[in-house]
Amino acid sequence: MTIMFRAKLAFSSFVLLFTISALSQTSKLQEEKELEVVNFKSIKKVLQQDGLSQSAKMKTKQVAVLKIEQTNLEVNRFNYPKEDELWGFVSEYWLVKNAQLLGWDFEKPDYGLEASFRKTLESLGFYQKKFKILLVNTPTLVRASFPGSEGEMILLLSVPFIRSLDLSKLEISLLLLEDYFRLEGGYFKKAVSTEKLKRLAGTNFYGKKPDMSMIEELLNKYDTQINQKGYSFQQQFETTKKMDSFLKSSPELWNAYFHLLGKLQSFLKVNVQYKDYLKLYPSPEMQLKWISPEEKIL
Repeated sequence: MTIMFRAKLAFSSFVLLFTISALSQTSKLQEEKELEVVNFKSIKKVLQQDGLSQSAKMKTKQVAVLKIEQTNLEVNRFNYPKEDELWGFVSEYWLVKNAQLLGWDFEKPDYGLEASFRKTLESLGFYQKKFKILLVNTPTLVRASFPGSEGEMILLLSVPFIRSLDLSKLEISLLLLEDYFRLEGGYFKKAVSTEKLKRLAGTNFYGKKPDMSMIEELLNKYDTQINQKGYSFQQQFETTKKMDSFLKSSPELWNAYFHLLGKLQSFLKVNVQYKDYLKLYPSPEMQLKWISPEEKIL
């Protein structure tokens, strides 16, 4: 349309200039004057029509783009979170749902555990790790660890338990390091994940009801894993050997870990209040055997 307009404009201008040049020495007939007026009006009309046409086309395109963006925004409101985001959501939901049982919302002094654990991680070469340490005021749940959002770790530890054993900050950090390796090994996700989670995560339910049974299934599996199932001997063996491998670079940390396992073994043998601990985290006695140096026969 623009090319056609330019051609019309150029042709009209050429005709006009030619007429003025040829008839400059003669008087103009009335009809010729009227024709010139008509020509000018034609040019103006073409200009107006072309401008309005271009403006209308631009507005039409803008409206179409805005409608597409608006539709996309509306549809995206009905996306399930991606799997990594879902883990964080379900973990925090589980904590809120069990807040009364766990008693994590209580006044407590700053034990400096975050700084101590970060120092332990960094001494072993693990930098910029994201974690939250949540102290719980119950002997029922001694410890637990599960994934948060975007690679974050959520680590739970019972205050009555660490007081009963009189654990130091370093010993607590080593317990948390075990839980870190368990999460890194993917044991929790493997035990808790469902086919529905894998199928629905990141998908869209626009025009349908959200499938809330996915969340309920995950919450039930959280309960089972944290309170009943725990970790197998094979998983505990792999975790213990990994601890042994990393801590050997620091004799101080290795000796502290070996001493911690001995303290756990002695404590759990006589304290029936924590008898379920061994079902979830077997077994300090075996852990000691797995990492004890071999006796040399002279």
